[in-house]
Formats: sequence, structure tokens, C-alpha cells
Amino acid sequence: MTHRPVGVGASFNFLAGTATTSTAFSVQSDTIRVVAVGAAAHVAVGGTPSATTADYFIPSGETVTLALTKASNRIVGVTTGTSTVLTCPEGTQLPFGVGDYVTLTGASEALYNFTSAQVLSVDTSSGVEGLFQTRMTVNYNSSGILTAFSSSNASVVTANKVSARGIGAGTLYYQQVQLTNQA
Repeated sequence: MTHRPVGVGASFNFLAGTATTSTAFSVQSDTIRVVAVGAAAHVAVGGTPSATTADYFIPSGETVTLALTKASNRIVGVTTGTSTVLTCPEGTQLPFGVGDYVTLTGASEALYNFTSAQVLSVDTSSGVEGLFQTRMTVNYNSSGILTAFSSSNASVVTANKVSARGIGAGTLYYQQVQLTNQA
């Protein structure tokens, strides 16, 4: 099996009996490669994971590949407020559900960009207020932004974190990868 790195790898230290969680990352692949060094660990991956002894076990020095759910869509409009409404192009669907975490990048006005905001609702009804576009509300306070949203490159992607609960103290290394089978 061949690995092709996607994005930048990262690491964090973990302790025995305590869940430690990474910073958020944008999901760019359907696979993450994880290795525990110095001690075994239980690992969880998701929007707000907190690893427990019931989660995936990685022996010290072993490498595993875990599946990720990759999802994204272009954003053509933003309605600001204490929560933020993101609008997709007409005719597209949002691959996100309530409770997912997302990251918005590529907005011309940098204040619109955010990392790891929870999806509060998804509206797929047509004709509401004259709109025929899918919209989702996220837990991001954009009420202080006064500049109008304009960007042809803005997109929203799934955001995840990695959490490790150590059997002892160690370091967890993780990297998104693409896998290719070899004959």
C-alpha cells in the first residue's frame, strides 16, 4: 500500500488517562494515518472528539489508517449575525448535517473565514424569502462584520480534530493521506 501525503502532518503529546485533543484541520482526504510513539493510546477522530478507553486502540509504535468523511461545497452568500448563514449555489446540496463542524476559507474579506464552527441547521426548502438555494446556519458570530461578502473562491469543508487518551505518556503523529494499492 502506497501513501501520498495530503496537507501538512501534525503531532501532539498525550498523557496517561487523560484525553488530549488536537487543533482543528480541514478534511482533504478520506484517510488519516496515525502513529502513537512512546506509549499506546486510544484515539478518536471527529468534530469535537474526546478519546475514551472505548475508542480505537493503537499500540505504541504502531501505525494505523482511519477513515475520514470528506465533504465540501462552494459558498456564494453569507448572512451575518450572532450565528452565520451560509448560502450555496443554486442547484447544489450541502453534504453537511446538524452537529457537523465546518471551516470556511477563500472569502475576499478575511473576517468571514473561520475554523471549526458547528452546523446548527440546514435549510433545503425552496422559495423561502425568494431563495432557491440550500443554506446552513453555523455557530460563528459574524455580527461585527460590516463589509459585504464577495468571493468566487469561498468554500466550506468538513473540520475534524484528533483526540488521544494515553496508556502512558507519548506523542501522537497524524497525517492525511491518499492510499494506493500495489499489486
